[in-house]
Amino acid sequence: MRFERSTRTPRLPENDSRPGRLPTSRGDGFAGGCISLIVLLVEVPVAFLLGLTSVVRGWGRADEHTTTTPMDCAPVLWFGGFTAGVLVIAVIFLFTAHPFAGAVQLLLAAVALLFTIAAWHDQYERVHPPPPPTRAGMPHAPSDRVTDR
Repeated sequence: MRFERSTRTPRLPENDSRPGRLPTSRGDGFAGGCISLIVLLVEVPVAFLLGLTSVVRGWGRADEHTTTTPMDCAPVLWFGGFTAGVLVIAVIFLFTAHPFAGAVQLLLAAVALLFTIAAWHDQYERVHPPPPPTRAGMPHAPSDRVTDR
């Protein structure tokens, strides 16, 4: 029995590159870093413009604190939509075997969530101002009958 050398190059089963087969190997760190950098270069200006428009919207309302106005939900919805978009991108990266890019997007989503909560708190405080101080300087403090005379 003669041994003949094969001209085919053997392939490992986990790296099968036939069409229609999904790769099972994980993405490397360099590719994840490059993808993350590209996406961040798009997301940072969008977040900056979102914050800028939110600030510009509130400039005209600095002197409107005389009456209680309804809550302006637009900044909260804008920041919430941006947060949801970043979370969707993070999940896509995590499912496409780019854990580094997904982790960076999750961190960015956490920061965006903090800005969303801050925008909601600002609008809530604008609609529900604290009660005015009473005579003693403390809100809802009982009056002192000796000094009322």
